Formats: sequence, C-alpha cells, structure tokens
Amino acid sequence: MDWKIFFTPYVQTVSELKVKLRGLRDQYEKNGEDSPIEFVTGRVKSQASIEEKIVRRHLDESRLSLDLQDIAGVRIMTKYVEDIYTVVDLLRQRTDFQILEERDYVTNAKPSGYRSYHIVIEYPVQMYSGELKVLAEIQVRTMAMNFWATVEHDLRYKHGELSDNLADRLTKLSESTFALDQELSEIRAVE
Repeated sequence: MDWKIFFTPYVQTVSELKVKLRGLRDQYEKNGEDSPIEFVTGRVKSQASIEEKIVRRHLDESRLSLDLQDIAGVRIMTKYVEDIYTVVDLLRQRTDFQILEERDYVTNAKPSGYRSYHIVIEYPVQMYSGELKVLAEIQVRTMAMNFWATVEHDLRYKHGELSDNLADRLTKLSESTFALDQELSEIRAVE
C-alpha cells in the first residue's frame, strides 16, 4: 500500500474540519459571546497505529477506509460539561458533513472511567479526481476529561498492561475529574 496516497484525503479532512470548527469559535467571539468551544485539535492516525490495528483486529487493508472510523480525528474541548451538548447540537445542524453515529460516553462512561462524546461523520473531500467521502471521528469533551484521557492513554497503552489496582485508581480519578466538571458547572450556573 502507498501510505502517502492513502493518507492524503485524511490529512485534508482534518485540516478542513479544524479550520471550520475553529471558525465557529471565532464567530462567537466576534459577536461578543462566550464560545462553547475552548479549542480544537486534530490528527491523522499514524501508519504504525493502523498497522497494529490491522494485525490485532484482523483487518483487510482494502477495507481500512470503511473499517476504521477514526483515521481522521478531530477533538473539540469545552470548559463545561453542558457545553459538550451545545457543541453536539451545533454539529448536528451542519450541512457540510453527515453524522453517521453518536456515542455518549459523557453520560455513559466506559468501565475504565473514560468520558467523551464521539461523533462519526462522513465528510466529502474534494480531490482532483472528484469527491471522496471520508469517515472521520469528532470527539467533544471538557478540558478535564481530556487531561484524564491523555494521561490514562499514556499509562495504559504506552507503558503496557496496568495492574487491577492501578486501573481502579485511574477509574476513581476519572470519577473525581467528573465531579470537578460538575462542580464547575454548578458554580457557573450561580453567576
């Protein structure tokens, strides 16, 4: 497989989505309103990560664009939990992509304690050969959820399997992080 050619539409997808979603934030600021979007990041999954998934999940290389929904990934960070749902509603109103699937791990945390709102979209990329529809994943989460997920990912996936004790401690930290998010939302509501 020619990875350079394979990645081209995904790189373009992430680039375009970041510009568009950062533009939403700018619109709020120009109107003198608080934006539900704090910042936007994006990445294209690495070749090594994709190759690892091919082996682990027994994927067919010819079906990667269908079987891997997160080769192109964009993350939207918010300050408050309720802003996650404001952003999700904004995304649902857009006409420049189609939402295929939504998974609410904010309300329904994973057993590990992971929280985020995931949206799988089909994004039309304009290539010189015509339009190509690319699957991408948008994750919406608070900055606190992002901090926990970043550290948890580093510990769990980069340093090997965690003991039950450490996994339990991470889950408890997730609960504490979510309690912090809820407390901040309550303080915001009082103002």
